Amino acid sequence: MPARSVGTGTVSFGLVSIPVRLYSTSETSGGVRFNMLDPSDNTRVKQQLVNPRTGVVVERKETIKGYEFGKGQYVTFSDEEIKELQEKASPAIEITEFVPLAEVEPIYFEKSYYLGPEKGGERAYRLLSEAMRKTGRSALAKHAARGKQYLVMLRPFASGLLMQQLKYEDELKSFDEVPLGEETELKPGELELAMQLIEQIASDEFKPDQYTDDVRKRLWDAIQSKIDGRELADDETEAPQAQIIDLMEALKASLSKNGEEEATAADSKPPKKAAAQRKATKKKRVRRAASTPAKRAVAG
Repeated sequence: MPARSVGTGTVSFGLVSIPVRLYSTSETSGGVRFNMLDPSDNTRVKQQLVNPRTGVVVERKETIKGYEFGKGQYVTFSDEEIKELQEKASPAIEITEFVPLAEVEPIYFEKSYYLGPEKGGERAYRLLSEAMRKTGRSALAKHAARGKQYLVMLRPFASGLLMQQLKYEDELKSFDEVPLGEETELKPGELELAMQLIEQIASDEFKPDQYTDDVRKRLWDAIQSKIDGRELADDETEAPQAQIIDLMEALKASLSKNGEEEATAADSKPPKKAAAQRKATKKKRVRRAASTPAKRAVAG
């Protein structure tokens, strides 16, 4: 079934205008939502807005919005005043500049939308998509919607375009605020062992289908069990492993553990496949070792 668009827009590329449709990138139906109930009869309870000074219930439609500029001091705004201050909705997605894809750090990413062409805009849509893919650049633009002005980034994705809503600079905290402790020197061999551990469990591509939300699955299984009238089984939690304090010992133990798990997985396969797997893994490690700068330096 074709995706249902959540909005429309017009991407401006120089003097070229590309009519597009926006589509959600995520599914909201997969989440588990619980309602608050009265335990006496499982009736869903309602939230009320209460004046804590008088105890009087205030209807939501009777409230006004206020900004607290001092302790208990507010300046108030009517809905009409706020509406006048909001950005007027516009379908325009006007590109202001093109930047290298790697220049925009993921920390700025807020929300993503698939972009698809409207009828008649297919050729221009594909032109922009291919041009950005060939140049390795993404497009920064402004987009007004729901009373706000958003900074967005358009980038090639799959066979089309993706629009990512970005945070503004002043919405992010500085990493300089993060305490990193005293600077310490790495022991000889620690970096080499860490690099070996990375290579041991490295992959050349991201395969999102290999990862699932185990908590959500447990919740759905528990919900189904209760619907079927079955009691929930007790969860047997694994005992915590002994903590290794020495960094070198921890790295060595990690390499050893991963090696044992890999060997067990290979041995569980048919003999021919297990041998081929070990041979392929060995060749892969040799190739990676040869391409590692630190190892080439040691070899030289």
